[in-house]
Amino acid sequence: MLFLLNIYGSYGGYHRVGYGFDMTYLLLVIPAFILSLIAQAAVKNAYRKMAKVSSSKGYTGAQAAAAVLRYYNIGDVRIEKIGGTLSDHFDPRTNVISLSEDVYDNPSIASVGIACHEAGHAAQHALGYKPIVWRNSILPVCKIGSYAGIPLALVGYFLGFETLVWIGLLLYSAIMLFQLVTLPVEIDASRRALMVIEETGMLAEGEELSGAKKVLRSAAMTYVASLAVTLANLLRFIIIFTGRRKN
Repeated sequence: MLFLLNIYGSYGGYHRVGYGFDMTYLLLVIPAFILSLIAQAAVKNAYRKMAKVSSSKGYTGAQAAAAVLRYYNIGDVRIEKIGGTLSDHFDPRTNVISLSEDVYDNPSIASVGIACHEAGHAAQHALGYKPIVWRNSILPVCKIGSYAGIPLALVGYFLGFETLVWIGLLLYSAIMLFQLVTLPVEIDASRRALMVIEETGMLAEGEELSGAKKVLRSAAMTYVASLAVTLANLLRFIIIFTGRRKN
């Protein structure tokens, strides 16, 4: 879609230099994309390092997640093993915490941190944590916006129907709203994870606890970076679709 917009926008002369080069893409999207790459590299690096360090208490990821569920008196959530790397997640529809093979059976610091984070999401649902309720409520609109937002804006642009353009951009902005609400949800899940880790002594003070914090902080930065990318794209689309053509 970005490629198509580059082509379509070239006929309108939107902040371009040279042969059809999109200055808004250079100034907005590329820096955000670089930030995203840095954040992804940071979380992979932190995970790779801490996945090689075993915790002194010997908790596996599955045992750590179970400890968080016991702490919150949650008895209706299952913990299952799945394939993949960093594919761990909690599904509130099935009440299942899915932990990747590297996390489920591994007694590493990274495994404990990640597993407790996912169990933190289970706790949020069990306790009716408001931001996660809000996030789930806007998910349907977000899905529509991801598929239909920009196509609608394109149709409105070429038909000269400004209202349709703004409807499309508004739908697309739901993605940014979803990511914005996701930030406190992820931060809170990590906060709950670290609180239980400290109170139960799953990880020793010092290197073990700081290692888990580093993994979770790095993971949180990926959500910040994703939000930055979406915001950059939204601003670019607004410039493209609402800017006036040069005469």
